Amino acid sequence: MEKYHFQIVETLIVVLAFVAIQFLNHRLINNALKKFNLQRDNRKLSIKAISFFTVLIFIIFLSGIWGVKQSELLLFTTSILTVLGIAFFAQWSILSNITSGLILFFNHPLRIGDTIKIIDKEQPVEGVIQDISYFFLHLKTNENDIITIPNSMVMQKSFLIKPAK
Repeated sequence: MEKYHFQIVETLIVVLAFVAIQFLNHRLINNALKKFNLQRDNRKLSIKAISFFTVLIFIIFLSGIWGVKQSELLLFTTSILTVLGIAFFAQWSILSNITSGLILFFNHPLRIGDTIKIIDKEQPVEGVIQDISYFFLHLKTNENDIITIPNSMVMQKSFLIKPAK
């Protein structure tokens, strides 16, 4: 037990710090995003994304405490970054839908509540944006049907936007 005493204490400190950071992240980010008048769903998505990165950092700290070699940690980190890099370019990947969802959320004029018409020769679609999730954009049509479109496909299409009032 004495052999691991120092590591257990360090782990408890990191866990307590993680809980405190998660709480502060949630409060501070939510308050900051309210100042930008973002809708509640958009704030929740931002908090989830930042919490995900906080968990990754937490895992890295714990693995360091419990003796994972730096070379193994470097390999793990570069593997994660490689997968994320591929996600930005792979059109067929599930990860591309996640990264496209983040791009749609932060850098695209689409907002929840906007009415859009997707310009497509084969199948034009018109509806009100109900949700932008990690994988799909949810549209509600005039017939009250819900259509889900993969985020990576939304990034490839042109559309008309009628902003919500």
